[in-house]
Amino acid sequence: MIKKLYKIPISILVVIYTKQSSTLLLHRADKKNYWQSVTGSIEKKETLIEAARREVYEETGINTNEYSLQDWKLNHKYEIYQHWRHRYEPNITHNTEHIFGLEIPLETPIKLSTSEHVDYKWVKIDEAKKRVFSWTNVIALEKLNEIQYLSS
Repeated sequence: MIKKLYKIPISILVVIYTKQSSTLLLHRADKKNYWQSVTGSIEKKETLIEAARREVYEETGINTNEYSLQDWKLNHKYEIYQHWRHRYEPNITHNTEHIFGLEIPLETPIKLSTSEHVDYKWVKIDEAKKRVFSWTNVIALEKLNEIQYLSS
């Protein structure tokens, strides 16, 4: 009998952005009009930063070692959407998501994982906040606005 591998209900979200205040949004392959930043669950014995690095590379082809991946020390607990609950052990209903930021040059090539995403766009923060489906992603984009304001 094959044991089902369930997701761990701890995840990361990485806002990828440029000095020009553009943010990278990815269009999910499994849900129409679901735009988001890079996201993913941690794997067994993996740290949050390791998960962030892995997910960015898997979803965009970007090697985070070439840039400064920042732990924004921000996390949110949220209820897992019903249509994704089967991915977790029975009776798991909530996930804790940890937020990271990654500044890259706008000309950085993006190589999508086509099993996860069908398109990407560079958009300004305000437009990104309107497009993303997750309230935690909106808060992460608001945090980016705050960081960019403080650094200007």
